[in-house]
Amino acid sequence: MKITPCIRLILATSCLFLTGCSKKEVAAEATKSNPQTVKISLFSWPGYAFWFIAKEKNLVPELDLDIVIIEDPYESFGQMAAGKLDVSSSTVEYGPIAADQAVPVKLVTYTNPSYGTDKIILGPGINSATDLKGKEVAVLEGGLTQIYMGIWLEENGVKFDEVKYSNLIMDDAVAAMVSGKVAAGEFWEPFGGKVLSSLPGSRVVATSKDPYFKKTALLGDGMYMSGSFLEKKPELAKLTMKAYFNAVQFWKENPKEANEIMAKGLKFSVEDVVTVVGADGSATDGGIYPFNYEEAARFMGVMEGAPPFGANNEIKSHWKLTNDWWIKFGTVKKNIRWRLVWIYLPLNPLLQKVSSRFYS
Repeated sequence: MKITPCIRLILATSCLFLTGCSKKEVAAEATKSNPQTVKISLFSWPGYAFWFIAKEKNLVPELDLDIVIIEDPYESFGQMAAGKLDVSSSTVEYGPIAADQAVPVKLVTYTNPSYGTDKIILGPGINSATDLKGKEVAVLEGGLTQIYMGIWLEENGVKFDEVKYSNLIMDDAVAAMVSGKVAAGEFWEPFGGKVLSSLPGSRVVATSKDPYFKKTALLGDGMYMSGSFLEKKPELAKLTMKAYFNAVQFWKENPKEANEIMAKGLKFSVEDVVTVVGADGSATDGGIYPFNYEEAARFMGVMEGAPPFGANNEIKSHWKLTNDWWIKFGTVKKNIRWRLVWIYLPLNPLLQKVSSRFYS
């Protein structure tokens, strides 16, 4: 990514405005000779593994990234709220839930939309959505997979509450599908491929590359930061976001080495990593589309121009879509108020209006 003066200024300020954190500096300055620790969690999936690149290649020497794998994202959010974690990568739908429940966790950026890795798979003998009425389907309740399944059911003439949702992590969902315990499920790679290869007669009926899901970018991932981290250590927060997007850029320029680093960090095969992120760094030959900094900024509405998915500030529509579905599922009780802060940044030498959003 070419870092222009304007981009450097956005990198230095967007986190503060996006989250509403204060300008209070950290007690110990982060320098190359005195790196500061940032505690980061992710669950074991290649879409989150860019953090391992940032750490191994020391892309921001001012930071010492302490990365831990936590398979339950709600455990990560709980640890963030308790001040035990600073940052977490997870699916992007948690923002309205955190705001509704006053959890001190902020969604600071969308990082990548799903680009085919997410699939709805029907088991043998299930010919249509109608055949699923009264049957169990595998999803992660309170996660994007549940919303994805609900939308697909209603698009195909079945009310979202006419099925039974079985709350299963991916390994267990694969086992439940293959054993016949559930009749369908939402799977991401490499787990969807395991179902298809292990269960004769299973088939894919929807993917995240379908036009509606590409346009809305419903299925995707984000970066979360704890409220205390943003308030007390804003400089580290900015450096942390920089480290992540530097890692994405390193992957684009060195995909073979980067995929090997991610595979080692996750203890995945390189083949499984490639299935998700792709082999050539183009962002279009895998199952997700990793955003670079500018693409993420446009999706979040803090930079002018259209992102690869949706429209500028697509996050606003995304937020409303997930919020509306959480109300339907009973996960949240109300629509979350949207707040907007406007700032002006210089751009060669014109003024560019840049909007920064955050939620409460």
